[in-house]
Amino acid sequence: MKIFVSGGAKNGKSSFAQNKAAELAADGRPLYYIATMIPTDDEDRARIRRHVEDRDGMGFITLEQPRDIAGLLEPGDGERRADPSGVFLLDSVTALLANEMFRDGAYDPEAGEKVAEDLTRFCALAEHAVFVSDYIYSEARRFDEFTENYRRSLALVDRRLAALCDAVCEVCYGTVLCRKGTI
Repeated sequence: MKIFVSGGAKNGKSSFAQNKAAELAADGRPLYYIATMIPTDDEDRARIRRHVEDRDGMGFITLEQPRDIAGLLEPGDGERRADPSGVFLLDSVTALLANEMFRDGAYDPEAGEKVAEDLTRFCALAEHAVFVSDYIYSEARRFDEFTENYRRSLALVDRRLAALCDAVCEVCYGTVLCRKGTI
């Protein structure tokens, strides 16, 4: 089972996704949390602390992986970092794209395709996954070239994941709307 979760900031996406991942792992499968955020300020560090506290006691094994998600499941030095039959919660696709697009201060305008391909490989290898992404498309104004490319690239990645997932959900003010499949 693969689930794509989208929604606005602070609408309950992460809590919903954590609970869904835990349900999928209820049969004793390993439960992984793929942390993608690279903190850059106190606000980021506070958000990470909140997320860690929210999933405390749920049995998650945290994997810090800001890039190359498929690398977790592809044998590198003869060993995988995670069990493909486990359940993976990737939070968030939004941060993953930012890490790739603005890597080490350089700008990669093609990062969206790279991330989409990486997540496609990951989906092919993982049995169960829940992906969290931010809905950033409702703003009508035009932004600078970098921001507009980031928005287009996130839309590309989100569409690719939505097509690959069994269920697509939107979380809006704590209400879950299933747009594809059932959960």
